[in-house]
Amino acid sequence: MANPWKVPGDPFLLRSSNATAWWIELFLAMICVCAQILAQDAAQSEPATSGPADSVSRTESFAFRTTREYWANFVQETVSPLTLGGGAFNAAFSQVTNTDPKYGVNGAAFGKRFGASIADIASQNFFGDFVVASAFHEDPRYFRKGEGYSLKYRAGYAISRALVIRNNNGRNTFNFDNVLGSAASAGFSNLYYPGASRTGSATLMHFLIDVADNGFVNLAPEFWPDFRRKVLRRRH
Repeated sequence: MANPWKVPGDPFLLRSSNATAWWIELFLAMICVCAQILAQDAAQSEPATSGPADSVSRTESFAFRTTREYWANFVQETVSPLTLGGGAFNAAFSQVTNTDPKYGVNGAAFGKRFGASIADIASQNFFGDFVVASAFHEDPRYFRKGEGYSLKYRAGYAISRALVIRNNNGRNTFNFDNVLGSAASAGFSNLYYPGASRTGSATLMHFLIDVADNGFVNLAPEFWPDFRRKVLRRRH
């Protein structure tokens, strides 16, 4: 799923001549993390649990089998308050820092940024979680590890899902959903981004940020249930 709270890019990194190289290094580091996590998954057995603790939702452990199911998942995750909230957040951040998409800094520019952000989220969900995932029989949902694993392992696992995904047989495979979906979305955005944000380097930056972002955003569903149970409930 596309990260609705995607920050368009650190303004200091985006203004640096080494920005693209920095993101490429991050991308390669994520590949190393993925390799280590996959090796650990193959070497260790699952800890004993009272239920399927690796899933975000225990009621959604079924695999997608039909195009209609993939479409329903795409609509559910896109037609959501999170999409509107994420679009507003991304537009505000881009407006304040004057980063891509560079529409300017006036009121009209904020409206254009908001519309572009919504289009970015929807297009990545469509190309990745619907078109690519259904073609490659991948499950676009995030399945959390949960308690029973170390904090470091769980964080690495969450980030590694940017490049690794579960297929409909429950096995790990390369995440064509995120990578090809991000590439298609980055290219599609050039249809409505202003000229200053449609250069080759800007498109590459857009792609790399999208791929990495969708790994780091998995930290929320991985650890939020723990935070809610251990911290929020103690206050009531």
